[in-house]
Amino acid sequence: MESLRQLLDQYLRAAWRRRWIAVMVAWLVCGLGWFGVYAMPNQYESNARLFVDADAVLTPLLRGIAVDSAPTTQLEIVQRTLLSRPNLEKLISKTDLDLSLTGPSDRERLIARLAREIKITPQTSNLFTISYRDKSPKLAHDVVQTLLTIFVESATGSNRTDMENARRFLLRQIQSYEQQLRAAEKRRADFRSRYVDILPSTDNPDVPALEAARSAVQALEGKLQDAQSAHDALKKEVEATPPMLVTDEGGMVTVTGQLVQAPKSRLQEAEEQLRLLLLRDTENHPDVIAQRKLIASLKTDPQASAPGSAGKGGAAGQAGGARHQVPNPVYEQLKVKLIDAETAIASLQRQHDDAVRYRGRLEKTQREQPSLIAEYQNMDRDYGVLRKNYEELLGRLQSANIAQAADTQADKVKLQIVDPPEVPRLPVAPNRMLLISVVLLGGIASGLGVAVLLSQFDRSFSTVDQLRALGLPVLGGISVLGMAPLRVRLMAVLRFGAAVALLVGIYGGLMVHVLRSAALI
Repeated sequence: MESLRQLLDQYLRAAWRRRWIAVMVAWLVCGLGWFGVYAMPNQYESNARLFVDADAVLTPLLRGIAVDSAPTTQLEIVQRTLLSRPNLEKLISKTDLDLSLTGPSDRERLIARLAREIKITPQTSNLFTISYRDKSPKLAHDVVQTLLTIFVESATGSNRTDMENARRFLLRQIQSYEQQLRAAEKRRADFRSRYVDILPSTDNPDVPALEAARSAVQALEGKLQDAQSAHDALKKEVEATPPMLVTDEGGMVTVTGQLVQAPKSRLQEAEEQLRLLLLRDTENHPDVIAQRKLIASLKTDPQASAPGSAGKGGAAGQAGGARHQVPNPVYEQLKVKLIDAETAIASLQRQHDDAVRYRGRLEKTQREQPSLIAEYQNMDRDYGVLRKNYEELLGRLQSANIAQAADTQADKVKLQIVDPPEVPRLPVAPNRMLLISVVLLGGIASGLGVAVLLSQFDRSFSTVDQLRALGLPVLGGISVLGMAPLRVRLMAVLRFGAAVALLVGIYGGLMVHVLRSAALI
């Protein structure tokens, strides 16, 4: 620690002996530096903030209906390509920067400088800033304003241009597919009209006509067998059912060993009707009186009171005095069902014969022309592919129309200029306060460094110990005596302090001037 203190003391003594050289170096460095700081041109910055609204309401509503134009992604692409060469050339021509150019090399350097100095800074996903610095405040404003105009035009026009190009392409493709589809439909219709009997049905095109005909024959054979079985069963039942029934005086009929109620007579029906009328009307009602007269007339007619007289015109005869014969209604119903079954069998037989003949014709045609079905299937498959593509193109065209309407009519993407660019009044660079302070510190450091560096070339000795370090005998040292050296040193210190204070005063004056220029005081 003591050696370090001695070394520091040695350097300070050496610097103090060369203090005026240090002051001159500091003055020279500060003077040149401050002159350079004031010689630097002012830089003015103009900026603008732009807010982009990708319409969070309309976009979800159109999802799945219209073409998803992805406004946020498009704006990111526009933002990244805003400083492309075509846009920069457009910027140069609109701001008259090309008037000062003398050749292609100057244009290339200007384009590179603009691409480097123009800053596009995103603050959020929807908000970003465009800024530019130049020594001319008007030029800085014009560059930012022109870039803002180019950005708005690109954001609103690029998507519409792409959409219109897509619409024209879809229209051309649809027209081409329409022609192909009409030609395929005509070929298909002509082919089908020539071979309509052997081609698959339009209701079930996946099943070949021959297979469908064979299935139809098998189905009709099964139905015919079922109808024949039902007819045979009905015929047996008709043969086992008597056509006439024997009734007794109580109106009961014996059918296959069981007693059933015989058909009612006209007199019985009239009496039941009278009971129904009395439930609703009085004795003096005209309908009741008329019904009683009808009953009285039927009682005088012996055929009206006979069983079955109301249905089949009276009894068919008498057997054994109190027994009668009447037609059997069950027999008549079975006869009607039997006739219907015979009619159904005849119809099914005719359909079966037609299906067999049709199957035979298809088998003969397939034997003679085995590739006919395959040709029709290829033609039908080509037609299906064309129709599917045509319908998909029509759907895409409708989606493109809706998306274009959303872009042009509903303002799907809205651009709002939050802070428009203004002509700057105060420079933003250089930072003269900082630079003046740095120059002052650099001048002082340069003076001290020069003084210490010169002390390294000094061959004198500052202390007795340095002499002893040479290996020579040293008897002692003599101190400075008297007041004159003290006054000289005091005056030297005052002169040195005045020089340094003057330098610091100039620094303070420069700082005040800078603050006044920036309108801060």
